[in-house]
Amino acid sequence: MNNDLFALAHEVGQALHAKGQLLATAESCTGGGVAQAVTDIAGSSAWFERGFVTYTNLSKTEMLGVPAQLLASHGAVSEEVAAAMAQGALAHSGAQVALSTTGIAGPGGAVPGKPVGTVCFGWASAGAVHTERQVFAGDRQAVREQAVAHALQGLLKLI
Repeated sequence: MNNDLFALAHEVGQALHAKGQLLATAESCTGGGVAQAVTDIAGSSAWFERGFVTYTNLSKTEMLGVPAQLLASHGAVSEEVAAAMAQGALAHSGAQVALSTTGIAGPGGAVPGKPVGTVCFGWASAGAVHTERQVFAGDRQAVREQAVAHALQGLLKLI
């Protein structure tokens, strides 16, 4: 992990620990990259509760409770699904805050209106969920790294 990402994950951990909060992650396109970043920090078990890697639509439905109809109507790469994933991570864990990532890291998979690099994010806490859509440049690895960093930056704003 690069030094900037390590510092960001450490900052997230300090903020969560200071508030006595636990984090859960629900990841698709980042494939557990956020969970890896935070668990690279020694002592993260004090503030990281669990991570869900839900790469398929079926896993999003089975593990997080994302409605199949929502996936059918908006597609997996949508702010609506990102919100449902984050809320599902809260509902299926003991965490007080959650984040989600769902997107198209590439090199294939683009559809009209959703180019390669499109990532939707969700950040949830009790009673509130925030979403955002970003389009990142670069190859698959670059998109995933930028998405992990953006997810953690968004979490800092939430907590």
